[in-house]
Amino acid sequence: MAKKNLYLISLALFMHCQFTMAAENLGAGKGVVEKFHAELLQVMIQSDSLGFSGRVDALVPVLMETFDFATIARIVTGQHWKNLDDHQRSKFIAIFGDLSAATYASNFDGFSGENFETIGVEEKRGNILVRTLIQRIDDEPVTLDYLLRRNDGIWRIVNVIANGVSDLSLKRADYTAVLKTEGFDSLVSKLSDKIVSYNIGE
Repeated sequence: MAKKNLYLISLALFMHCQFTMAAENLGAGKGVVEKFHAELLQVMIQSDSLGFSGRVDALVPVLMETFDFATIARIVTGQHWKNLDDHQRSKFIAIFGDLSAATYASNFDGFSGENFETIGVEEKRGNILVRTLIQRIDDEPVTLDYLLRRNDGIWRIVNVIANGVSDLSLKRADYTAVLKTEGFDSLVSKLSDKIVSYNIGE
């Protein structure tokens, strides 16, 4: 009887620890997304005074902190990643980060009373899915879901799903097609041109 009670106590403690760890992970994932949203909202509010380059400069630090660009780069290049040398990998990660900052700076270039709302957090195959909305005045909300993966003990964003469309899937399809038919240098050139186009269009 004593051994049985000890087993039940141990099981209860184990389950409590597992529940606590799960809750902490979900909270950490939610915190990452909300940190990003808080900075993005401030950039939107200050959009006119910052200008395009100012928005980029403001967004780069929080993007580097909340997104796992190394993992994203590996996924969007697919099987071609293994054929890239260390220099090419570093170059691609850097330019992909620059493109992400430029894209956000271009797309979130004003403020009309929007706010970000977290509506759910769940575990998804060892990752964390944070469900959010962009609430807009006199318009339908935009759904933004963030998939986070833990790397070296830190949760970071690896995919953004806007209104059900996976950014990771779109980029993987586009980038692997270019890599297959035109090669690495061509892909880097296209991404560089895209960054320049955002700046010119400001």
